[in-house]
Amino acid sequence: MFLPKSLLWRAFLLIATLMLLAVAAWLTIFREAELEPRARQLTQLVVSMTNLTRVALLAAQPELRHHLLAELSDREGLHVYPADDNDQIVPPPPLPLPRRIATLLQERLGADTRLAFELNGEPGLFVSFRIFEGTEGDFWLALPRERLERKLPLQWLGWGAAVLLLSLAGAWLIVFLITRPLRALETAARKVGAGETPPPLPEHGPQEITAVTAAFNQMSANLRQLEDDRRLLLAGISHDLRTPLTRLRMETELSVAEPEARAGMAADIEEMDRTIGQFLDFARPQDSAGTPAEPTDLDALLNDIAGRYGDRVRRPASADFSKLAAARPEALRRAIINLIENALRHAGTAEPVDLTLTQAGNEIVIAIEDRGPGIASGEIERLKLPFTRGETARTGASGAGLGLAIVERIVRAQHGRLELLPRDGGGLSAQIRLRCS
Repeated sequence: MFLPKSLLWRAFLLIATLMLLAVAAWLTIFREAELEPRARQLTQLVVSMTNLTRVALLAAQPELRHHLLAELSDREGLHVYPADDNDQIVPPPPLPLPRRIATLLQERLGADTRLAFELNGEPGLFVSFRIFEGTEGDFWLALPRERLERKLPLQWLGWGAAVLLLSLAGAWLIVFLITRPLRALETAARKVGAGETPPPLPEHGPQEITAVTAAFNQMSANLRQLEDDRRLLLAGISHDLRTPLTRLRMETELSVAEPEARAGMAADIEEMDRTIGQFLDFARPQDSAGTPAEPTDLDALLNDIAGRYGDRVRRPASADFSKLAAARPEALRRAIINLIENALRHAGTAEPVDLTLTQAGNEIVIAIEDRGPGIASGEIERLKLPFTRGETARTGASGAGLGLAIVERIVRAQHGRLELLPRDGGGLSAQIRLRCS
């Protein structure tokens, strides 16, 4: 299909096509309706001229007939030629109007009446008639063909084109007014999909559009209320769960005498605290409570993150290009730290993790690369899902399986994408791709 993708232009194109087809249909109906009256009118004109010419020639004195024919030619544009058996004639084209005129002329002037559009190489409208009985009385009456042809005035074409353009402009305006609420609804829906809370849309227009807008506003209000309830719930969970963990940590330090048991219990408590943190990070709104994106110096951000890990994270110098990207810095920091922690925890090697910043086309690529066992290509998309862990995590590492899911949500909220690729020489390259500012 070659239809445009937008509803505005599709509707306009369909309405314009319908208007043009309607105009063409009305023109066809008009031509068919006027065919018979016009044919009879032109036939009556030709018959009258033919009869008047015959009567004038019969009434005129033989020596004055040449002067009569010359006067008819000068004043009326009529020419009379004697008919000959060797005359070369061109019949009228097989169109409805000439055919109908020929039929009516034969009914009025006789069955032997002929109609021609060219006689011996001379164009015109030629009608045969007889003055005297016998073959010597056959003549051709030549009329200007313009009397049969209809010329459409140029001003009609101008006015018709103007009316058509105004009609198309009106159709476009009507379709634009109908689809404008849908475009506003699309914009608001994209904001909801990005985790933002759009203002209520105006509820006016056609009944169907108003109903859809009202339903969307209600849905947006419900989502806003759910978001508020979730923030309140997260605050309560953070307090109610981590407070007992803090007390357990203190009791362990004070009550457990054996160092190994105390270290194991402390590790379990830290793991529980980290798991709770993952749950809270996954449930937290990834738009940072509506914080708008801002130009962020990614080079400085990565240097600051790498400095927290010392020798465990290497920060190679990046090439010379603009390091600015539209992002929410704090959310992006959480995503990068999560990937670094994941690489340090699952790589299973003493080699440090590389944190690089490069540019690929119109994207800036933040890569966290390790030399661990990597991830099978068939497992990549599955591991981005919540509560999913790979074989390596199940055999040695711990966690709730939310790390990559959290990063995926954060990166999508930044209008970017997360890619997990095999690293050259072995290992995994986790890449965050953001659009350049």
